[in-house]
Amino acid sequence: QVQLVESGGGLVQAGGSLRLSCAASGSIFSIDAMGWYRQAPGKQRELVAAITSGGNTNYADSVKGRFTISRDNAKNTVVYLQMNSLKPEDTAVYYCAAEIDLAPRYWGQGTQVTVSS
Repeated sequence: QVQLVESGGGLVQAGGSLRLSCAASGSIFSIDAMGWYRQAPGKQRELVAAITSGGNTNYADSVKGRFTISRDNAKNTVVYLQMNSLKPEDTAVYYCAAEIDLAPRYWGQGTQVTVSS
């Protein structure tokens, strides 16, 4: 079992920045990658960014150049999502996920990000 706890969401004006954090605990040795997903009202959950255990990253086209996923190398169990130049369309509940065998297996509780215009 893996437990994930997110923090860092909130309300920000368009053009502003937020940083989300996700702390993993439990059977972390089984994790292949960590990802950030988001779900806006009435929409499906979508992948925002992911980072593998080897440090490779990938991003949704909509956030490339604005968001950065990273890992605390000192604490290999903490993953961040730095979000810059936020837009109202980034408003969603953001979820941290632990991926095993190339699929999200464990989810955090979610943190709300609201971007006002």
